[in-house]
Amino acid sequence: MQALRKESRKRRAKILAVDDDPGLLRLLTIRLRSENYEVEAVPSAAEALAAAGRFRPDLVITDLRMDQMDGIGLLNELQIRWPALKVILLTAHGTIPDAVRATQSGAFSFLTKPVEKQELLDHVQRALKISGFTMVDEEWRAGFITRSPLLEEKLTQAHMAAGTDARVLITGEAGVGKKLLARAIHAASARREGPFLALSCTEVAESDLETDLFGYDNGAIPGAARAQKGLLQAADGGTIVLEEIADLPLPLQAKLARALAENQVRPAGTDQTEPVKARLMATSRQDLGQLMVQGRFREDLYYRLNVVHIDVPPLSRRREDIPLLVAHFLEQIATETGVRRTYAPEAVEFLATADWPGNVRQLQAVVRQNATVTQTPVISGEVAERAVGAGAGGLPSYDAAREEFTRNYLVQILQITGGNVSQAARLAKRNRTDFYKLLGRHQLTPDEFKSR
Repeated sequence: MQALRKESRKRRAKILAVDDDPGLLRLLTIRLRSENYEVEAVPSAAEALAAAGRFRPDLVITDLRMDQMDGIGLLNELQIRWPALKVILLTAHGTIPDAVRATQSGAFSFLTKPVEKQELLDHVQRALKISGFTMVDEEWRAGFITRSPLLEEKLTQAHMAAGTDARVLITGEAGVGKKLLARAIHAASARREGPFLALSCTEVAESDLETDLFGYDNGAIPGAARAQKGLLQAADGGTIVLEEIADLPLPLQAKLARALAENQVRPAGTDQTEPVKARLMATSRQDLGQLMVQGRFREDLYYRLNVVHIDVPPLSRRREDIPLLVAHFLEQIATETGVRRTYAPEAVEFLATADWPGNVRQLQAVVRQNATVTQTPVISGEVAERAVGAGAGGLPSYDAAREEFTRNYLVQILQITGGNVSQAARLAKRNRTDFYKLLGRHQLTPDEFKSR
C-alpha cells in the first residue's frame, strides 16, 4: 500500500540531446525548449549515459559521428539499459548508409543535417507517441512518493508499457506496491476509462477462480439463474490483474495459457468461445523462473505473461524515500484526525535504517500505530523502536502474519481430526483438492497427525 499524492503534477517530455558540436547542440536545445520540451544537452556519449541515469529521458537525439563512442555505440548501450527508450540519430550526408543500418538495429529514425525545425519536431512527436508519452498529467503515478532513481526507472518503464497493450508481469516483495503499479499503468493507458479489476489467485478457491476468470453458462453452476461473464470479458476495454499468479492452480494455468494464445475464452460448461476483451497484467512475489524449473508453473504461460517485466524494488533499496513516506503518512493521519504529530530526529533516523520486510505497507502500519499511541506532539525514537521491534524479528508483514496464522490453523484442525483430510476439509469449509494444496504449500503431512 503506497501513499497518494494530493495534487496532480504536470511534466513535460524529457529529451536528451547529444552532439560534440557546441553550436549545433545549442541550436537543437533552443528549438526543443521553444516547444516546451525539457532538454538536457551533453557533448559526448559518455556524458549522455551518465545523464540518462539521472535525467530519465523520454527520448534521445544524438549525433552519429562523435569521438571515442559514436552514436551507434551510444544507441547500443541505451538499448541494453533501457530497451524501450527511443533514439533519433543526426547524420551528415556522407554517413546516411551508417544511419540506415542503425535504424535497422533499433534507432527510431535518422535526420540529415542541417535539420529543418518542423522535420525535427515531427520526428520528435512521433517518437514520443510510440514510446508511450501520451499524457502530460502525472496523476497516473500519484500513488508513488519517491525521489529514488531506482523507482523512477521502474515508473518510466511502466509509463512506456502504458502506451501499449502488452501484457505486464510485475514482481517484487510483499508490500512494495505491485497492484498499485498495475493500477498506475492502467491509469496512464488508453484503457483508463475502462474497468480495473483484480483477482487474487491466493485467496480464492480453485473452482471459484475458474468461473471468476472465464465465466460460466447456466448449466455449469447448479441453481445459476443465468450465465455469468468471466473477468476476461467483463473488463471489456479495461484491465484485469491476476494477483500472485504463482498460486494459480496448474489446470487453470493451462486454460489461461491457451486462452491467451488463441485470444479466446471458453466459459465453464460450454464449447462456445468469446474473444478476450481485457488487457491482462499479473503480479508475483515468488520467482516464477524457479517455479518453472520445479514444474509448479507452466512455461508457456510464463512467456505469455512476461512480455514486459517490471521488478519493483523493496524499501531496503530506496531508503531515501523513507523520510518522504513517513512525512506523507503523518500528513494523511493529521487530515483524517485533526491531530498533528511529528517524529523526533532520532526516530526518523531509526526508521530510515530499520529492516522493513513488509516494505511500504509495514512502514505505513508502524507510522499509524505510533501516531495512535503517542499522546505528545513528538513521537520519540523509543516509541518507533518498540513498534518496529528490536533485532531482525521486527513486526511481521501482513502476508507473513497471514501465512503464520494459516499454518497454525491447519495444524490445529489436523490435530482435532487426527489427520483425517476429509473431516478437516469439511470443518474448514474447503473442498479436498484445495485443502490438500493448502497442506502442500505449508509443508504439512496429514500422516504426522494420525494416532499411532
